[in-house]
This record gives sequence, C-alpha cells and structure tokens, in this order.
Amino acid sequence: MNSYDVIRKPIITEKATMASETGAVVFEVAIDAAKPQIKAAVEELFGVKVKAVNTTVTKGKVKRFRGQLGRRKDVKKAYVTLEEGNTIDVTTGL
Repeated sequence: MNSYDVIRKPIITEKATMASETGAVVFEVAIDAAKPQIKAAVEELFGVKVKAVNTTVTKGKVKRFRGQLGRRKDVKKAYVTLEEGNTIDVTTGL
C-alpha cells in the first residue's frame, strides 16, 4: 500500500482539536490499514516520530436520500500521538 492510500485526510473537528492539545493528530485512514502501516505512513509523509497509534471504526449510518434508504460508508480514524517536540500542521497541504 502506498502512503497516500493509507492516510486519506486529516480530520478537523472539535474533538480532534482537543486531542491536538495533548500532541495527537487525527486522520481518516483506509479501512484495512493496520497500526504499523499507519505509523510508517505518517513518519514518511510528515517526517515526524510517532509515539503511538490508536484506531477506531465508525459504522456508517442508515439515512434517507430522496425517499430511498441509503447507507453511509464506514470510516476508520487514527489518533496518532507524536513524540515530544514533533508537530504536524494539518491546515497546510502536502
């Protein structure tokens, strides 16, 4: 898997902003990506040292779209904790 296939996009929410105060950054990752793959991809793309990776899978909701039932996709998030002195600015692109 390519590093750009593993890391899809950064997640910028209120909860992710609170996590960034403790040195963590939140990314949306591929649903089949493992923690070692996520760690290697973040270190390669951003040039930082990763301390830990925690993941969570959010199941997609069932919603109505024009009267028809549809289902949103499942999303996997990675909470990446960085070593002391390392930062990632998610507001800038790669």
